[in-house]
Amino acid sequence: MGHAFNFDNELSSKIALVTGGTKGAGKAIAERLLKAGATVVITARNKPEEENPPLHFIPADLSKPEGTQKVGEEILLKFGRLDILVNNLGASETPGGGFAVLTDEDWEITIKTNLLAPIRLDREFLPQMIERGNGVIIHIASIQGRLPLYDSTLPYAAAKAGLINYSKSLSNEVSSKGVRVLTVSPGWIMTDSATRMMQRIAESSNITVEQATQSVMDALGGIPIGRPAQPEEIAELVGFLVSPRAGYLTGTEYIIDGGTIPTI
Repeated sequence: MGHAFNFDNELSSKIALVTGGTKGAGKAIAERLLKAGATVVITARNKPEEENPPLHFIPADLSKPEGTQKVGEEILLKFGRLDILVNNLGASETPGGGFAVLTDEDWEITIKTNLLAPIRLDREFLPQMIERGNGVIIHIASIQGRLPLYDSTLPYAAAKAGLINYSKSLSNEVSSKGVRVLTVSPGWIMTDSATRMMQRIAESSNITVEQATQSVMDALGGIPIGRPAQPEEIAELVGFLVSPRAGYLTGTEYIIDGGTIPTI
């Protein structure tokens, strides 16, 4: 049983949404899908620093219900459907120092951004995917869902663990209806937000940024490949998973961490 795939323009005619698509891994994913021929919409609270005209930008705060509703309504009104949803948005702005320094607000903001936002967006777009019997949803989680850093990003790790579980559960429900659901859990990615996290750890622990960076490497047990990931490497995996070449893949978590997680 064989299939003929057009690798050069394999996402032609597909409509894709990448949340948090203005920087870091999200930007790289959006550009990768665009290169594969998709019409790509990106969303974030603020405009991208460098505009890329082929990318359609919708400003929205996805941590709020009205933000996800706005994105859903605008995309379906303009394009009539969505074929690919990449829930890439993720952030951790909580202070370091463990459970005792975290307030209810710290927990609520983090969970709204990292767990409720993708759940709400899935709810916006799943009905039309199911009706057409076709669609792909990618949830970008984190290896912190399995290796939490309790002294720096506890709420983020808990939210991502919830996202991994939710993603698997959703795949069990909708895969038979033609919608593939997958999780990508990156390790450390060299982005601007990663740099800011190092600065927060350094400030809260009264150490240098270099020492903070080493402490994270140590907490993760090291990175066998010897470096953090580049955003483009995450994008390449996502580009494959949303393509026709991955048509039999659903309900699986793909860890891309340079070998960080020490178990099989």
